[in-house]
Amino acid sequence: MSIKKLIEGFLTELSKGEIEIYNEFSLQHELGIYLRNHLSSDYKVQFERNVSHFSISGTEKSEIDIVVLNKDSGEKYAIELKFPLNGQYPEQMYSFVKDLKFMEELKEHGFTHTYSLVIVSDSPFYQGNMQTGIYKHFRKEQKIYGTIQKPTGQRNTSITINQTYPFEWISLGGGIKYYLIEV
Repeated sequence: MSIKKLIEGFLTELSKGEIEIYNEFSLQHELGIYLRNHLSSDYKVQFERNVSHFSISGTEKSEIDIVVLNKDSGEKYAIELKFPLNGQYPEQMYSFVKDLKFMEELKEHGFTHTYSLVIVSDSPFYQGNMQTGIYKHFRKEQKIYGTIQKPTGQRNTSITINQTYPFEWISLGGGIKYYLIEV
């Protein structure tokens, strides 16, 4: 079963207006419902699962937004979601990076595949005059990699991404765009 294809199917329905989301909570639940409706009964869809359930500790975050499990085959999938609505562009971009690092960590701990889905309704996430620092990853290069410094607050904090993850901002219509990265 391809979880990525199911997520893309969900996004297609979202773009057609067949599914409505209005905040991150609605995104999490609508995607979870969609997955449950499209997966066989061999799969479980769980929300806000703590990593300790999988005997994992010391990760960037402790709660996984959506987990898809198949006990028979041992498959485990993790999905992290972001749908920011209150600006804070550089801070939110750093949160996107943090989610991606978390997905790398879960993959290293035996998850079959992990995904980072980001949906934005504000153009400053993907365009603007600032093209350096954290902005270059989301506006200029559309690629997340290397060591990325926290853009505000404690600037001596950083996250190192192990691989390079190119992505494309794809329109959902109405000024809303998304990217989906599979780890």
